[in-house]
Amino acid sequence: MPPGAERIVLNHLPFALDDGIAPRARLGLVVLGCDQTIEYEWRGIFRDLAGVGLYHARIPVDPQITPASLRAMEPLIGPTTDLLLPGHRFDVVAFGCTSASMVLGEEHVMALMNRQKPEARATTPITAVRIALQALDARRIALLTPYREDVNLGIIRYLEERGLEVPVFGSFNEEDDGKVGRMSPASIERAVLELGSQADVDAVFVSCTSIRLVAAAANIERRLGKPVTSSNHAMAWHALRLAGIDDPQPELGQLFTRTLPSA
Repeated sequence: MPPGAERIVLNHLPFALDDGIAPRARLGLVVLGCDQTIEYEWRGIFRDLAGVGLYHARIPVDPQITPASLRAMEPLIGPTTDLLLPGHRFDVVAFGCTSASMVLGEEHVMALMNRQKPEARATTPITAVRIALQALDARRIALLTPYREDVNLGIIRYLEERGLEVPVFGSFNEEDDGKVGRMSPASIERAVLELGSQADVDAVFVSCTSIRLVAAAANIERRLGKPVTSSNHAMAWHALRLAGIDDPQPELGQLFTRTLPSA
């Protein structure tokens, strides 16, 4: 500003408020500190859904995924949920860890989130997968995981205790989540096709939010002739449907043409 010139100051300019970037739905996501994948896949799913806002907070966790490291997250779930856009209401809150949802109990995890966001509907990957498989009319599944043996046995038992059958199972047996997030899509696709080609299964479920499957799901389904879903894929679908967003997205696979099943 040149010397001697007077600054023009305009205070208290008028403004109008609108509904922000999430007039249709506001979704909150608790993400593992070591997860490389879920935010990327969810943003891809929501990209064409105008008015749907995604907000996330990261929870500390040991990247060596063991039952003990999963249980250690329990006291951190509530405080991490509280970091999601404080003071704003959410339609849905979601917890981004499949195995911890089973080790801690999905109902308990959702209750911990709802203590901080009581107005929101809650979901976890394993909750979403059970409902997604119901929507797909699939009871006998091929299960693919990256986990070590004790975590694998827990997920199989958890699913079977809730009425699903797991006649086909495969695992990469890798407990380092940093490596799981870098498993190539081609590796995942090859394993899904091998497990899903067995005649005794209705669908394939790929467990773990670090695994990349969403972009390839529809193409794998065309090759396999059966529905395919994953932790990220199913939980994004479930979160949207819980929020009342029923827009069909067939490019994401069969699940994204389905609505929530009747209770």
